[in-house]
Amino acid sequence: MEKAKRYYHYFYYKIYCFIDYTSEQMGGKFLTDLKTGIAVGALEFWLIISFLNYYNIYIDRDVNFSKNVYIIIGLFLALIKYLMFVRTDEWKRYFEKFDALPREVNKKGGWIVFGITVFIILNLILSFYLMMQIDWSKYR
Repeated sequence: MEKAKRYYHYFYYKIYCFIDYTSEQMGGKFLTDLKTGIAVGALEFWLIISFLNYYNIYIDRDVNFSKNVYIIIGLFLALIKYLMFVRTDEWKRYFEKFDALPREVNKKGGWIVFGITVFIILNLILSFYLMMQIDWSKYR
């Protein structure tokens, strides 16, 4: 569990660094913590939505996920962000460790985070595309 937590913090760290860099370039370097939380939360939400879509497509087409399901998922993700990044400053200690990593390791990690991000976005698009291919009138 500790290793998964460290990977999650590294993912957050790389997104944070990207947002910090781009914000600085565009003159809007403020609330980087909030922007990062929103970006990471959106990626997590999109990943969960794609899994729900695949569940609908391949397992049970009769299930209709209501708006409340998505609201509960969003609140759960917000609670996780609060517990891991707002309530405590533990993540800042991770950032210090990640900043101390060799440049090559951080560069490789950046590409991995980029690949995961692209995968999540493409996966969401694919899940919606597959859902559009189904004639739902037969199932509802």
